[in-house]
Amino acid sequence: MKDVTEFLAGIDFDRGFGRIERTVTYQDACHLAHGQRIREEPRQLLKAIPGLKLVEMRDSDRCCGSAGIYNLTQPELSKRFMAEKAQSADDTCAEVVVSANPGCIIQLQAGLRERGSNAAVKHIVEILDEAYQRGEKTHGD
Repeated sequence: MKDVTEFLAGIDFDRGFGRIERTVTYQDACHLAHGQRIREEPRQLLKAIPGLKLVEMRDSDRCCGSAGIYNLTQPELSKRFMAEKAQSADDTCAEVVVSANPGCIIQLQAGLRERGSNAAVKHIVEILDEAYQRGEKTHGD
């Protein structure tokens, strides 16, 4: 079993990415960073997209507070973690916060919304899909 980012970063494939002129930051999902030790692969994929600027956030591998159902079982502590993570993401001035975990994405969306941030939060596969679609339009494939 492999994470999609581990798989894609580990194979030789024609990326054919189109340009995305955007600044992003990457939030490490706990299950990937700590459980599976996958940290560089998502960043390699993001860096392969032309025009995409990756800005690292402070403490990118700290928990966002979602932690499975942690946001339900420990709501106060979860909110504190969420606020800290949203602050770190917001400090990068990135237009998009990227993660590889749906729970993290929901948590980050809530935290950024509470801060009044306009940053979008997307799964890394959504960014890769956008790059592929732009590449198809550019290359006419």
